[in-house]
Amino acid sequence: MTPTPVGMRCPECSKEKTRVVRGVSSGGLGSIAAGGMPATIVLIAINVAFFLAEIATGTGGLSSDSGSLINDLGLQGAAVNNGEYYRIVSSGFMHAGLLHLGFNMFALYFLGQVLEPGVGTPRFLLIYATSLLAGSFGALLLSGNFEVTVGASGAIFGLFGATFIIAGWRGASEIARGIGMVLVINLFLTFAIGGISIGGHLGGLVGGLICGVIVGAGERGYFGKNGRGLEYVLIVVIAVISVAGAIAVTEPATVQVIQFPG
Repeated sequence: MTPTPVGMRCPECSKEKTRVVRGVSSGGLGSIAAGGMPATIVLIAINVAFFLAEIATGTGGLSSDSGSLINDLGLQGAAVNNGEYYRIVSSGFMHAGLLHLGFNMFALYFLGQVLEPGVGTPRFLLIYATSLLAGSFGALLLSGNFEVTVGASGAIFGLFGATFIIAGWRGASEIARGIGMVLVINLFLTFAIGGISIGGHLGGLVGGLICGVIVGAGERGYFGKNGRGLEYVLIVVIAVISVAGAIAVTEPATVQVIQFPG
């Protein structure tokens, strides 16, 4: 070991070829740094603010009255078909109770502190938004025309899927296995427990998986020199397809006329 102006130099080490490893390191997937997850914190704050608005207006996250925020902002096929397209987004920030909100925000914080520092805030937000929209598409596809669906679960499942794919491609096998196990458990609960939007969860998961493949392909150089820009374009295309699909599968509200014999 030879002293140098900036520390120590190892002659034996200098003979070895430098090996660059992409993935789990400082700033990569697996980095647990609160300073690297501003979007996650903001998203949690927005979800909490929506829930507080529910409480302030007397909804409390539980009411199904015609004037409640759940009915005004929740996802409903007939309302979307009537031009209330904002529901495709707003429903992802509404929650039917404190427990519903708590579970989703815990999952968002857990996934955000792994994924956001690993892919960067812009890509993280794109993945979240696209997963939310894909979840709305799935919910409308598999739900009744008058059913009301709320919750960030579609976006959360999308983060699960994207984290699983990206971690696997980067060689972060421990993270991929852990996320995979949690995902399997949540999928089991999705089908085992009544009242859960199966379409919302599956739609969000598929959207997140696709986003993960796009990000992974870009990092491996499959998109050429302008890979990052093409990544963004492709993810936005998935988001647009999700919105178009959500609108396309809805049906107008119909009134059944019952005729009584004279």
